[in-house]
Amino acid sequence: MSDTAAPSERAALVAAAKASIARGSKSFAAASLLFDPETRERAWLLYAWCRRCDDIADGQDHGHGMTRVADAPARLAELTDKTEAALAGRVVGDPAFDALRVVAAETGMPHRWPRDLIAGFALDAEDWRPDSEEDLYRYCYHVAGVVGCMMAVTMGVAPEDDATLDRACDLGMAFQLANIARDIAEDAGAGRHYLPRQWLAYKSIAPDAIMAPSHRPGLSALARRLTDQAALFEASARMGTPALSYRSAWAVLSAAAIYGAIGRKVARRGRRAWDSRVGTSKAEKLRFMTVASVQAARRDKMTIVPRDPTLWTRPR
Repeated sequence: MSDTAAPSERAALVAAAKASIARGSKSFAAASLLFDPETRERAWLLYAWCRRCDDIADGQDHGHGMTRVADAPARLAELTDKTEAALAGRVVGDPAFDALRVVAAETGMPHRWPRDLIAGFALDAEDWRPDSEEDLYRYCYHVAGVVGCMMAVTMGVAPEDDATLDRACDLGMAFQLANIARDIAEDAGAGRHYLPRQWLAYKSIAPDAIMAPSHRPGLSALARRLTDQAALFEASARMGTPALSYRSAWAVLSAAAIYGAIGRKVARRGRRAWDSRVGTSKAEKLRFMTVASVQAARRDKMTIVPRDPTLWTRPR
């Protein structure tokens, strides 16, 4: 049993993780280059595990080609067993899970966080759908908010720093809400539905016919509701950057702008939001990163607004 890695093993795991992020997320790959080398490698290791879990759960290849899988319970059992082995410090033999073993040991990451992410995959394996807005936020925490917490500790945030971790969770919540708004059509095609039933009922949208042309006006209103809430979480998350180093703050602010732009584009497109996949161009990413560099340099001069007590808060 060894939760630490020999230099050669760690180097190989980092290389595999770097290749994974290059295939799986151009946006995260771009933002991660802004970290200092040590933080960047840990972020890649964490990403590799998250990506691998997602791929196993959804039958994807680095986030592409999501399908409805017929053996969801078996897939959930596989990623659960491998994750528990990694957290126990055992060599798994799968680079992504061994990456978790290394990054969890190096950062003192609370084991409940990887388990919370697995709980999100369990919801999808059960063909779960949210009834209420509270259900939606709980799901977003399990699949993204907790990733924000894990990313924060890779940046050097102490696992006991609840105030900063709340802000980190907020950023994950913002990302996920924007992604849900963007991916409504893709998710529906795979049998996934993340809009609360109560919201759909209010707009008289049949849950299993979300993409019907007659529902587009109501659907675009619900997508804007998602993106408006994402913007509130994003604004809250930005208040956590003074606790980070300059380069970590630069990366976080860049990612916030890049993913925030996705939500804003979905809102602007209205009922045409799902005619083609929303994304950001290389030029846009570069512009966001340039602005973020200035914001990061001035983070100590930010007027910190107390976290909105009405904003959904992660479980302790």
